[in-house]
Amino acid sequence: MTRPRTYNKVAILLHWLIAGCFVGLFCVGFYMARLGDDALSLKFTLYQWHKSFGITVLLLAVIRLAWRFTHTPPAILASGWQAYAAKAAHGALYTLTLLIPLVGWAMVSASPWNIPTVLFGFIPWPHLPLLPDLADKRAAEDVLKLVHMSLAYGTAFLVLAHAGAAFHHHFRLRDNTLVRVVPFLQEPPHDP
Repeated sequence: MTRPRTYNKVAILLHWLIAGCFVGLFCVGFYMARLGDDALSLKFTLYQWHKSFGITVLLLAVIRLAWRFTHTPPAILASGWQAYAAKAAHGALYTLTLLIPLVGWAMVSASPWNIPTVLFGFIPWPHLPLLPDLADKRAAEDVLKLVHMSLAYGTAFLVLAHAGAAFHHHFRLRDNTLVRVVPFLQEPPHDP
């Protein structure tokens, strides 16, 4: 089977939708977690938007994985340890785009506040089963909050490394790694 030279339009769209949502979620999450009780209305609104886009990322990640398993991606342009690192980073990013929203959903489900999630202000979203009935909901929420936050910071680091590697391929190695996922980007010039 021959591999395509570039990612298809659906894979590119899903890649950038998830990336954009993640950046927004990280920034909003960082900000809202630091809001005090004097801004409860804003905090509540930001939490609802954060949950809405978090579930959106979860759904997009499921679609992205289904697309990935049914459509052959282009070959990795690196070799040796760099190819291994690229595969490991991609696998970790796929896993984290599922895991972070799931842990966030579990955290909300275990919260002693029992605040309902209403996606984008009009779609009721259920809590995960069993978690609302835990005996020590506060402890469970605290653990899940720490896991959610740690995974988010770890993912931010991984995303920066992923982007750095793409820029390295484009500007130093002058290959088409970045061009394959940024449709309007021109192929880098090669040294004479």
